[in-house]
Amino acid sequence: MTLHDDAVLTLKGYDTDDAGQQELRQAYLDHLAGHPDGMWKACGAGHLTASALVIDPERGRVLLTLHRKLRMWLQMGGHCEQQDPTLEAAALREATEESGIPGLTLLPGGPVRLDRHPIPAPCNWHLDVQYAATATAGATERISEESLDLRWFPYAEVAEVADASVVRLLESARARLGQAG
Repeated sequence: MTLHDDAVLTLKGYDTDDAGQQELRQAYLDHLAGHPDGMWKACGAGHLTASALVIDPERGRVLLTLHRKLRMWLQMGGHCEQQDPTLEAAALREATEESGIPGLTLLPGGPVRLDRHPIPAPCNWHLDVQYAATATAGATERISEESLDLRWFPYAEVAEVADASVVRLLESARARLGQAG
């Protein structure tokens, strides 16, 4: 199975009652149907990306990266690579690389959210498939070359530092954890 095939199956299995998320899921599926290269950065019409919000649910906090290029506090994530067997694997790889934390575990149940956002040409769109991951107790983060900073934020402070897409991702992840607040 190719990563493209896995993405289609993952998106078809993404179960949500949210009408906006249902529309995005269909847009992602349409994109993949129309673009055999829709998983890769080279696709001019946009491409899928995979990300993961790193959560410490026991302490009520999330790890965000101050993205070097965008200069925004975001979840870990990025482009899929040829060696990624699945979207989950791509999200976990990105989260591990950017957080420096080994042993992250994705929350069960597949993606937590979808988020489509414009990016500068030539790519035009990131079609982000968003997961959430938990860190092992006592895990120590390490800043990667893609980050200006890496910091844990209490749930209540995320809206003060990050954009609405990160806040929505946190809300969905907390709901998945049974911590809706």
